[in-house]
Amino acid sequence: MAKATFGINENIVSLLCYLIWPISGLVIFLVEKENKFVRFHAMQSIIVWIAGAIITTIISGVGDILMLILWIFLMYKSYKGEYYKLPYIGDLSEKLIKKLIYKNII
Repeated sequence: MAKATFGINENIVSLLCYLIWPISGLVIFLVEKENKFVRFHAMQSIIVWIAGAIITTIISGVGDILMLILWIFLMYKSYKGEYYKLPYIGDLSEKLIKKLIYKNII
């Protein structure tokens, strides 16, 4: 496994992206400048939690359970070192990263 900016294996850092709602994803995305694997999981984490907040607001109860399952699943996949892309959200994450880099925002 490659190391991230934090000096920690990228699979551990990518798991942390999902750990504290979108906050950890946002912090890691802003700090990590080199590791594409970690940056992808950080951006996907941010988008998933924003979408999840909207979904759980609309369909409370079932949405909460689905978000919990998705949260555990994404932490597992990132910890295993998999570049697992969620449908639509994964592509959106990659596009946002490229756009932000192109505009020198990050």
